[in-house]
Amino acid sequence: MADAKETSTGAEAHPVALSHSDVAESTHAVEPRPAGWMYRGFKIGKKEFWYASPKVQLLMVALVCFMCPGMYNALGGLGGGGQVDPTVQDHASTALYSVFAVVAFFSGSVANKLGVKATLAFGGLGYCLYAGSFLSFNHNQNYGFVIFAGAFLGLCAGLLWTAQGAIMMAYPPEQSKGRYISWFWIIFNLGAVIGSLIPLGQNINNEGGTVTDGTYIGFIVLMLVGAILAIFLVDADKVIREDGSKVILMKNPTWQSEFIGLWECIRLSPWVVALFPMFFASNIFYTYQQNGLNGAHFNLRTRSLNNLLYWLAQIFGAVLVGYSMDIPSIRRSLRAKISFGVLFSLTFIIWGGGYAFQRKQVSREVSSQDSYESQKMDWTDSGFIGPMFLYIFYGLYDSVWQTCIYWYIGALSNSGRKTANIAGFYKAFQSAGAVVFWRLDGLHYEYNTLFAATWALCAASLVVAAPIIFLRIKDTTTLEEDLKFSDETVEDVVAPSALPTVLGTGKVEA
Repeated sequence: MADAKETSTGAEAHPVALSHSDVAESTHAVEPRPAGWMYRGFKIGKKEFWYASPKVQLLMVALVCFMCPGMYNALGGLGGGGQVDPTVQDHASTALYSVFAVVAFFSGSVANKLGVKATLAFGGLGYCLYAGSFLSFNHNQNYGFVIFAGAFLGLCAGLLWTAQGAIMMAYPPEQSKGRYISWFWIIFNLGAVIGSLIPLGQNINNEGGTVTDGTYIGFIVLMLVGAILAIFLVDADKVIREDGSKVILMKNPTWQSEFIGLWECIRLSPWVVALFPMFFASNIFYTYQQNGLNGAHFNLRTRSLNNLLYWLAQIFGAVLVGYSMDIPSIRRSLRAKISFGVLFSLTFIIWGGGYAFQRKQVSREVSSQDSYESQKMDWTDSGFIGPMFLYIFYGLYDSVWQTCIYWYIGALSNSGRKTANIAGFYKAFQSAGAVVFWRLDGLHYEYNTLFAATWALCAASLVVAAPIIFLRIKDTTTLEEDLKFSDETVEDVVAPSALPTVLGTGKVEA
């Protein structure tokens, strides 16, 4: 561990247990930023921004995810990756999430050693190859290439999402994390919304099953732009918040220290294990919703419309939940309990409505027959409105679930190093859950079975996570607690004007 730096005080310094909010309040003036282009301010309206600020960096990360995973979501939301037979996507998704689960578990260490910029930039590469494999499949039916592309995307996505999670949870001020999460989720899902407009526009008169080559080419181009954009991020140690504070990291990370850090994260915070079932359940509903509902019962142009509405609902849910999580008049611990109660209620209200729909549907065997294609629901059919709103509420539920998880993790720690590891755990178990359910779909389990298993796991995981939400999330997190998982000192991360307050020494001498 690095030695603590000397303070510029005339008396012995004794750090006091202050929250990040307390430290921010002790900074009474605008902190001068270092010289250099990345700290040069510019105004939009009355707000000042600079390139190496949390807001600008989060915006850039959101744009990367807008182009890469956002377009991937739009492609997957078509059901079967835009193919009539979803089998090839099932196999690719199984490969993708199998690799994703393994890589993501250790990717927190990779992000902490290489930095979030390099990790995110490499992570963006796999998305355009994945879309390209479906374009290839349209012409040569090469299952092996699609499965390889899925596995490579698993490697890339594991790195990208861990770096993204660390940035989204560690960069914002403690009191603004809900809004930052919602801003990210809005921009990210706008990618899926705009991506959904591509197949909707190209297939609006196509009542068949497979999307056109132009659809896949559009996805490839946008994904490639996103991967290139990640190169222009700044490293985490260059980011400075409005109050002059910095992100808590390791000053001198090594591969050994970061892989040991995985174990330390669990040893020092064993409560995180209780969140693993909730992590596991956080992506399992895509399999049933995309293939068992949208792909199985709607024709191509209608599922393209459903796909668009699904991601629009995600934006609405992120805004609603994100801003609600930052209401200053309600204590943070109470906000956590209220949000958990809402999420638990939605699990039974929305999925209960889904049960009413699913129990009336034909079997998987019938819906998979070529003759059933002409019987699939179109948006002009009289019975379309009910299932359309059900699919919209499924999208809303997804955004509420994901936003809550990110906020809960951010409420439990402000450390960039620790949140990177927890984000890795989150994505590892999320992907493990997806592997299981995409595999079940690939084995052609009945859609009724997939529905029941999804609903049951979501509900059960909330029961397991409840003690953490109710007992571990406090009204604030102390700076002392966050520094336990780092070799940095108070002087490394706190603005100079706040040091006297933090160290309990009165004024800093001139």
